Amino acid sequence: MADIKLDAPSSTDAAGLKDAGGSVIGGPKAIIKNVDMSEEMQQESVDIASAALEKYNIEKDIAAYIKKELDRKHSPTWHVVVGKNFGSYVTHETKHFIYFYVGSLAILIWKS
Repeated sequence: MADIKLDAPSSTDAAGLKDAGGSVIGGPKAIIKNVDMSEEMQQESVDIASAALEKYNIEKDIAAYIKKELDRKHSPTWHVVVGKNFGSYVTHETKHFIYFYVGSLAILIWKS
């Protein structure tokens, strides 16, 4: 397990949202601020978040969709926080953590 404390953004890596063919699609890009996850799982997390943002407008519904999809695809127990203003300190399973922005919305995903 690894401890992560988020106070301020730690990097400015950008990852565009991609379709199934790997082409960058329109809309806001995901800006990854902190990550401990494989490149493949990072892209999958961003893709799931993108799908959630297309379907829902309420933050709790976006978070619930992301959690349900990750639990289904990668076994429980995933945790998701979605919002514009929050702080956190989480302990996560190694290689199962990502924190990124899509527009002004922050998304924190981790597995414990």
